[in-house]
Formats: sequence, C-alpha cells, structure tokens
Amino acid sequence: MSEPRPESQPAQSQEVPGTLGEMTPKPDHGEQSYRGSGKLTGKAAVITGGDSGIGRAVAIAFAREGADVLIAYLNEHEDAKDTAKYVEQAGRKCVLVAGDLSDKAHAHTVIPKAVEEFGRVDVLVNNAAFQMNHESLDEVSDEEWDHTLATNLTAMFVLCKDAVPHMPEGGSIINSSSVNSDMPSPTLAPYAMTKAGIANFTASLAQLLAEKGIRANSVAPGPVWTPLIPSTMPEEKVESFGQQVPLGRAAQPAELAPVYVLLASDEASYVSGARIAVTGGNPIL
Repeated sequence: MSEPRPESQPAQSQEVPGTLGEMTPKPDHGEQSYRGSGKLTGKAAVITGGDSGIGRAVAIAFAREGADVLIAYLNEHEDAKDTAKYVEQAGRKCVLVAGDLSDKAHAHTVIPKAVEEFGRVDVLVNNAAFQMNHESLDEVSDEEWDHTLATNLTAMFVLCKDAVPHMPEGGSIINSSSVNSDMPSPTLAPYAMTKAGIANFTASLAQLLAEKGIRANSVAPGPVWTPLIPSTMPEEKVESFGQQVPLGRAAQPAELAPVYVLLASDEASYVSGARIAVTGGNPIL
C-alpha cells in the first residue's frame, strides 16, 4: 500500500531557487515507492532541473527503468548529489552539470557533455523553470522578464536544437508546460506566457521531427509541491497551494514521473505532439 499523500503544507518561505532540506513536509519523489520494469533499459537521458521536484522524480524513475541520466541544475548542489545517489543506487550512471541555463553559453554546454559521457541522447526532458509571484505588472522588472524567458523558453530551444543531431530514431523530447498555459494565473503572467509558448513550440517540434523518427510531447502539471513554491510565492499562498483543484491538494513529484516514463519509452512510439494534463482534475484544452 502506498503512503498517504499530505493534503496541505504550512506557511513557509525560502530564498530562490529553494532547497528540499527546508521544505515542510518533504516532497515525495518516489525514493521509497517507485519500482521500475525495464521500460528505458539502455537509454541515455538529459533532465534539466533534475536536482529536485519533478526533475528529481523523473531522474529516479528513469534510472530505475534502466536509463543513464545527466542532470542539469542551477546551484542546489546538495539536492543534486542526493538525486545522483538514487540514480547510482539503481545501478545507472549519473552526470551532474551545474550552471545557469538562462546563460545561453552555458546552455550550449549541456548536450555536448551528455554526448561525451553517453555517446548520444535518447531522451531530453526540458524541465528547469523560473517563476515569481507578482500582484502588479509594475512589479515585474525588465530583467526578470528577460530572465524568465531565457530560463523557460530559450534554454529549451537551445537544448532541443543541440540534442536533435545526436538523437537516434525513436528519440523522445519531453517539455514541461503547465496548466497555466491554459488557465493563466494573473500573478504569474511571465511564467504562464512561457508555458503556453512551450506547449506551442512542442507541437511544432513534433511535426518538424517526425521524419527523423523523433517524438516531441509536453506535460502540463497542475500544482506540484516543489522548492519552487515556497521560494517564489507568499507564505499565505503556500499554505493554500493546491487546494483549488478538484482533487483538493497539490501533487507530489512522484505522481508526475510515470507520465514522463511513458513518453520516454518505446511504448509511446505513436505518441507525438501530445500535451498530457496532470492537473488534479483541471482540464486543459
């Protein structure tokens, strides 16, 4: 029997980008629960934002399904090392690449490192993201706008473009969109805009890459309990985070991982151009 999911979290805050060690309760990334069955045996994957949250849950699941993993992350070194420990305990190789993906020069180093380590890239998961809560448009500085687009959109473009020449037929690109792409929060306007862009870009990519036999899909999560939440939202919003969805709570990262596993696997060989909602009941169009 699976452990019960916590339905709420106390008010709390952190500095950006946030770390797992300061979160109450601790998110569930599937550390104790995820069981693999060989769906990704022999594959090599790149996951951005893989130190914590959805990215960490995906890294653990991919490794337990048989994939080697490169994790790109900002500066959460302890979280990243802990994720690597779980990957290596599954008997798979884990490569850590720290740095700011909003810096295009750094973003261009990620795929070459994966090719150096693995020889190819079978799966690319663009998951790293930045958001900040603002009650007024006046609070959004030009610098923050540029940083949000660079992190959420430009880095995704760079990694996709760099990866495709090294992806074999059957390769899979999975981009993390959001329910905000369809139901934009007024206080997350720049973030919501980029998530709509991710969904749109992925739909184009699926058509562009079909002749190469490479699939592209996006996942649209609803509220998920990750360090991004207490580090970018007011304490009172953290306390009620997730209660607005029909299921009445935020997701745990472990609840997202199986969707990424499916899209990465050969079992999804005819799934391309899809956007999968994992929203706790809120529909996307």
